[in-house]
Amino acid sequence: MFNELLRVPIVRPDVLIPVDVVAAVLTVWALVGPFRRSSRAGGRGRRLLVRVAALVVGAAVGLVLVWWLGDVQDEFGVAFTPVTRMWIAFACAAVAMCLVVLVQGGWGRRTVAVAAAAAVLLASGLGVNVDFGAYRTIQQAITTNPYPSGSLGHQHAVAAGTPVVDAARWTAPTNMPKSGRTLSVRIPATVSHFRARKAVVWLPPAAQTADPPTLPVLIALSGQPGQPSDMFQTGNLGGYLDRYAAAHHGLAPIVVSPDQLGAPNRNPMCVDSRRLGRSATYVMTDTVRWITDHLDVASTPDAWGITGFSQGATCAMQFSTEHPGVFGTALAISSELTVKNGSLANTVRVGFGGSRAAYEAAAPIATMRRDAPYHDHLTVFGFGQDDAPYRASTTALRDAAVQAGMQTSVIVSPGSAHDWNTVRYVLANGLPAVVAHLGLPSMRGAL
Repeated sequence: MFNELLRVPIVRPDVLIPVDVVAAVLTVWALVGPFRRSSRAGGRGRRLLVRVAALVVGAAVGLVLVWWLGDVQDEFGVAFTPVTRMWIAFACAAVAMCLVVLVQGGWGRRTVAVAAAAAVLLASGLGVNVDFGAYRTIQQAITTNPYPSGSLGHQHAVAAGTPVVDAARWTAPTNMPKSGRTLSVRIPATVSHFRARKAVVWLPPAAQTADPPTLPVLIALSGQPGQPSDMFQTGNLGGYLDRYAAAHHGLAPIVVSPDQLGAPNRNPMCVDSRRLGRSATYVMTDTVRWITDHLDVASTPDAWGITGFSQGATCAMQFSTEHPGVFGTALAISSELTVKNGSLANTVRVGFGGSRAAYEAAAPIATMRRDAPYHDHLTVFGFGQDDAPYRASTTALRDAAVQAGMQTSVIVSPGSAHDWNTVRYVLANGLPAVVAHLGLPSMRGAL
């Protein structure tokens, strides 16, 4: 019973509408009553006026908080949409009004106020979740990494120079699994000593056979705050590649999602620093070596790709531009122009030892200008239609990539912003080009 409750979709209208109706009814009830029968008309009017004033003040406070923390301080690295601002204002307004009702007294009124506040907070949370497209079920919201630890099966190291399997000559075994397998693995930080959480690995059906073919590999990086499972749980990366594999006899890239953060709210910016740890070395040395030692993947850059969202996309741009000898393909979803950890001064101090020159040199645009031309390198960019800041950064990055000789394309997610709705749209529409550039058969349309 409990497990079934955890799997209830929390983004469907048949769940959202009843919650919204209950929240609205309780809020109206808390606003206009109940009053004691003995209360005079003038007293009722004054109490109602105070409640209305609390609603207005609460909504104003909510909007000011969003403006100050989100727009001015940029605490969340996200430009909030009007929908999210509406829900936050509604929640603050209702809570402020319910606090007034609690002060006005009467157990009946207080009970209604508490119920109304709880319902409004639930409705607002669900509304913001839908706007960000983050969690589809309660289980996703409370489970950090649902994927079990396990053996990689028949994987083995591949000799240097071995190309990606020729799909025309590949014959899938009759006992091949029908879908990919997602599991958690520990990638040792042998060189970097970076405190990383478990990585997530996705093996396509062909990689689970007794004699797996040599496949391309895609490194996937979460946003921040985030965790390695996000690209699969929320981004549905494995689901899209399952669709590709089903149409191509079980073939698809192997995906490895390492932890470039170290903790949900940490941002080491994918650089090596004394203050934040050696995140870059963990990804580019420890993770790359682990992949080549443990998985049947080709070793040439035409078979290696990297993708990410937000902070992970910025890292993907850093790594793909700095290491064209490793990555020949990148898929950057809402990338920033350069790394950021709070203010510019803090970013330079904690990430680059106080060197503004080192910070500027590490920007992907600076790297592309310095290391151009890039040969046979594809970068697919994506962002949300309503995400003006990332539209600007994506335009600048693409212009620099074109000038550096890269092949590029841009995917714009309609009606979304800096959220997981954008991620899923860009993955569904961008992966076919990425997979084709990695050496597997091309595919028309979205996944």
